[in-house]
Amino acid sequence: MNIVNKLTLRSLKQNKRRTLVTIIGVVISVAMITAVATLSESFLNLMIKQTIAMDGEWHYGMSDVDGDQLKAIKEDKATKSVVVSRDRGYAHLEGSDNRSKPFLFIAQYNAAGFEHFPMKLREGRFPAAENEIMISDEIADTAKVELKIGDTLNLEVGQRLGKRDGEIVRLGQNTPLLVEEDKIVEDFAAEATESYTIVGIMERPDWEQAWAPGYTVVSFLDEQLIGADKTVKAQVIMKEVKSSLYGHAKQLAEEIGIDKNKLKFNNGLLRYYGISNTENVRSMMLSLAAIIMAIIIVGSVSLIYNAFAISVSERSRYLGMLSSVGATKRQKRNSVFFEGAVIGLISIPIGFACGLLGIWITFKFINSTIQGALELTETLTVTVTPMTIAIACAVSILTIFISTYIPARRASRISAIDAIRQSTDVKLTGKAVRTSKLIRKLFGIEAEIGLKNLKRNKRKYQATVFSLVISIVLFLSVSYFTDTLKKSMVLSQDGINFDIKVSLYNDEKADTIKKIGSLPTISDYNAIQEFYMTSRFAQEKLPAQLKGGDSTDERVGKDGGYLYDLNVYALDDNSLQAYAKEVGVDWKAYTDVNNPAAIVVDTIVYKDEIASKYVEMKAVNLNVGEPLDLEYHDYDTNKDIAALQVKVGTLTDKQPMGAFSPGIGGLNIVVSDRLAAQLYNEEYEPRTSTIMYINSSDPMKTQQQIEEQKHERISVYNIYQARERERQMLLLMQVFTYGFISLITAISVANIFNTISTSISLRKREFAMLKSIGMTPKGFNKMINYESIFYGVKSLLYGLPLSGICMYLIYWSTSKTFSFTFELPWVDVIEVIAIVFLIVITAMMYSSSKVKRENIIDALKQENI
Repeated sequence: MNIVNKLTLRSLKQNKRRTLVTIIGVVISVAMITAVATLSESFLNLMIKQTIAMDGEWHYGMSDVDGDQLKAIKEDKATKSVVVSRDRGYAHLEGSDNRSKPFLFIAQYNAAGFEHFPMKLREGRFPAAENEIMISDEIADTAKVELKIGDTLNLEVGQRLGKRDGEIVRLGQNTPLLVEEDKIVEDFAAEATESYTIVGIMERPDWEQAWAPGYTVVSFLDEQLIGADKTVKAQVIMKEVKSSLYGHAKQLAEEIGIDKNKLKFNNGLLRYYGISNTENVRSMMLSLAAIIMAIIIVGSVSLIYNAFAISVSERSRYLGMLSSVGATKRQKRNSVFFEGAVIGLISIPIGFACGLLGIWITFKFINSTIQGALELTETLTVTVTPMTIAIACAVSILTIFISTYIPARRASRISAIDAIRQSTDVKLTGKAVRTSKLIRKLFGIEAEIGLKNLKRNKRKYQATVFSLVISIVLFLSVSYFTDTLKKSMVLSQDGINFDIKVSLYNDEKADTIKKIGSLPTISDYNAIQEFYMTSRFAQEKLPAQLKGGDSTDERVGKDGGYLYDLNVYALDDNSLQAYAKEVGVDWKAYTDVNNPAAIVVDTIVYKDEIASKYVEMKAVNLNVGEPLDLEYHDYDTNKDIAALQVKVGTLTDKQPMGAFSPGIGGLNIVVSDRLAAQLYNEEYEPRTSTIMYINSSDPMKTQQQIEEQKHERISVYNIYQARERERQMLLLMQVFTYGFISLITAISVANIFNTISTSISLRKREFAMLKSIGMTPKGFNKMINYESIFYGVKSLLYGLPLSGICMYLIYWSTSKTFSFTFELPWVDVIEVIAIVFLIVITAMMYSSSKVKRENIIDALKQENI
């Protein structure tokens, strides 16, 4: 080791505080990058594991595959394994006590199916022959049919048949039992009588929807028996999951003669691998990742650079002393690079370990909460990839290099005398420190001195402001990014906001609703009488998508008015009160039948199939207080029949429980059930339905309790699984969101405290000089407070516009797949303004409190921090 490097190490040891501050800055930066990358990888890994646990592991599938085609799929070089399955059909479950689930649904799987699909065996074993079967434990729980291992089932196997568009079609597990007025309106066609021996009992499979009409039972599928006359479904697990999967699967399907409509991709799983067959989605994911990574890298660079930049004056003096004894420019630069390398070797491993430890501790605390709240079977574990390590190390090394190169190059260019005196850091020309007379007049001499101090120490002032600006941009951009992700997820979900749907066809609806609503497991419910009506709107009221419609369009009237389909939801008092509270209005204002008013849901969400994007838009341009005509349209005579005129009481984007967003040309409105009688018209019999939408703490138990009440002419559809999946996605996203924001906030606060504390420490001699010429403690506090205000105002003037640009870039990238109006998060902006001043003032007061205790003579003599 040469003499210059030895002196550099000695300088680091002598200036322990400066060295420690720099190391902490690098450690925090590396920990931030590591934590963010690890959090993302771990979250995606959890979703991959959970999706596989719920829906099975497969990447693409083909239906109606014969023996030769199956052989070709298995021999494909990209195929790792193939799950072969067949829906054998339905059979009546004798003695079932569950009226909405009277069938057994027989599914057949090969050995790979039992390995890669989530079938949780509780007793016995998996089937190994086609005459063996594994039943669901749900049969005993809800159907009240006692079956045990070793029993033989003689079943008449066949298909459910129903009418669709006038044609007889087969009905599957995704189609609930067809019931009208408490009567089953579907047929059963028997095909064969088969005998099965029960060899195992499994938990109800997650892929079986709660409303499915058949209890899933599983038999073995012998692949050797598959020929040209017997087709199956083939679900493929790939050796490597990459974006070329889509093209490869389509090419293989074409080669073996599989129709493209019979090719299906497991998009729910593939999206967590970062793969999508939609160009818009892929483009959105890549651009979002690039923007967020750029924000993180800039924040990381600023944090490390500031740790070095604030101590530039000390390094400059030290390098000037080396220059005075003959050190060359190259030796001075290498000295600073060596210092950066030493700090990097110490900081990078510590930062990486701290990042992983922080994430591990976080997961330890939240895992039980997540699993309990969401009923997850998988746990959130720390997932580290070579890419995580490479990114953290590469960014840290690069930023340390930049942070050391700039001050080293600047120090090598000045003379030894200037470096020792630090005359390049402090500018004392009149122009450089000139301040407005207004500052002194409004705030006093202390404010003027504080502002002059900032101008004199311009580099430190700029470093602090830059740190604050980066913190503001980081917080607002990440906050907007996570809010956008949540909103995008809500747009792409089905909008299911209830667990159980009960359709009522009886004459005692009010009594039925009261009895069901009193069940102890029901947390809340909505009792809705839905009317299907119409209304016409003038061209100026229409959204851009409907303006200037074709005159041949049946919905466009002679006067240019456009016919809208209205879903009118009439709520009882309890339901209306709860909904009005959610919207933020007085529910009693909507119960006056003499002055009828309606809550209009004027925001709709739909998927534009042509553009392959989700769109949020105004359904119609209405104003509060204007009249709205509720009508019935006779399509035979093309005549509008008036029913009732209501006033638009309020406009909202919140749907009542159970309501789904209509498409373009549709509108949802909510009224009191007291107005329902006025919606009937002598000329036109309204189409109506009465439905209860229920949220429950235990949906399966609630369904059982409803059925035990034995109400006449009702149908119960339990859709808690779809509801739970949506809730699961949103809650996991919130955990990710707030964890990320908390991390960014903590790092930003540490960054600001680090910058200001170091800056104040470097100014001990300056403060001691002010005190020596008569500045009182009160005047000193006023000066520090005004400096804090100047820091905050300057950082906000730069930080808020830059944050706006970053937020718009995020909005622009998501608009490729999701279309909604760009809105600034004003609440977050106000919070940031308050937090910036709070943090700056706190940091300044904390740092200056240490300076106050310093002896004036000792501080004037001090050379190093």
